[in-house]
Amino acid sequence: MTEATIKALENLRDLSMLKWYVIPLLAIVFYIYTREIKEARQTRNWDAVLAGLTIFGMDFFNETWNSWVMVLSGRAAFWTTPGETALRTLVGWNIEIMFMFSIMGIVYYHSLNPDRKAKILGIPDMWFWAIGYSAFSVFIECFLNMGGHLVWEYPFWERSFQGVWLIFLIGYFHFFCAAIFVITRKAMKTKIITIGFIYAVPIVMNILGLGVFHWNY
Repeated sequence: MTEATIKALENLRDLSMLKWYVIPLLAIVFYIYTREIKEARQTRNWDAVLAGLTIFGMDFFNETWNSWVMVLSGRAAFWTTPGETALRTLVGWNIEIMFMFSIMGIVYYHSLNPDRKAKILGIPDMWFWAIGYSAFSVFIECFLNMGGHLVWEYPFWERSFQGVWLIFLIGYFHFFCAAIFVITRKAMKTKIITIGFIYAVPIVMNILGLGVFHWNY
């Protein structure tokens, strides 16, 4: 295993690593969702909450298959987060990332024009923001990688033209594609089933990986 992988496996899910700043961050996430749920009860529009849950669920899936890559390759995941954190939850996931993605979908939803036919620079509004937020996320990832906080081990997943496009498409863009799919469904039942499926896949993968196979990731 690579040095970054070994380091990322140290203190994995070790609660002694917890820092007090996790508490106010958690409170902020609770506040945001509480406000959104309160508004949704009045307007009967739950799309902001559903977008938030969708993007977090997609990240949960991404981090799970990334951990499986580490185990199955015996070398490294596509990305690891060996740096300092208040809690490392998977080899490429930590509690700070989890907090960010838990509200990313809500941020995205509130960036959208209420007019579904609206366009920006000739691009449909929903897709413009999906592209914009994905590109910005990749931009931030590059700085995290340069600082050694986010380590990339494979030549096709790096700061190159090919690598950046892969990170854009596989690392972020499909999160927003899923959110768009959910919030554009007319039936609430379809939205809930979709989100349920998004969460069911990584949950089953982790039950198998951590519970049945006893993998360490």
